[in-house]
Amino acid sequence: MEWMIMPYKRYADFSGRSRRKEYWMFQLFVIIVYVVLLMLGGGLGAAAGDSGGGLAGGLFGILLLVFIVATFIPALAVLVRRLHDQDKSGWWALLALVPIASLVLLVFMFLDGTPGDNQYGPDPKGNDSQAFE
Repeated sequence: MEWMIMPYKRYADFSGRSRRKEYWMFQLFVIIVYVVLLMLGGGLGAAAGDSGGGLAGGLFGILLLVFIVATFIPALAVLVRRLHDQDKSGWWALLALVPIASLVLLVFMFLDGTPGDNQYGPDPKGNDSQAFE
């Protein structure tokens, strides 16, 4: 659970490096919360007999919107730190705006970071840079 909420603790910290585990556990947390809010909103609206969601669906829709807005900055920050772990500039995150090129970012998120220290900081895995030389 610690890995899932770590990006919220480092809310707008765009410096340093993040491990794959931090990135993917955060993504898993976001997906779980998103699905739960969607199910509660749709389920409560259907239980009330309203196909439009009604008050309950609207409430969970607002909660979902608040969650998305509150998660945008930490998600961007962990993406940038993940790019830093591979010794790439955070500006690579702009590829997310280009539909096909965003697949490159997805591949980067699966790749391991550079071993040892790089220009963005020490290895988050704690590996000694001397062990790889």
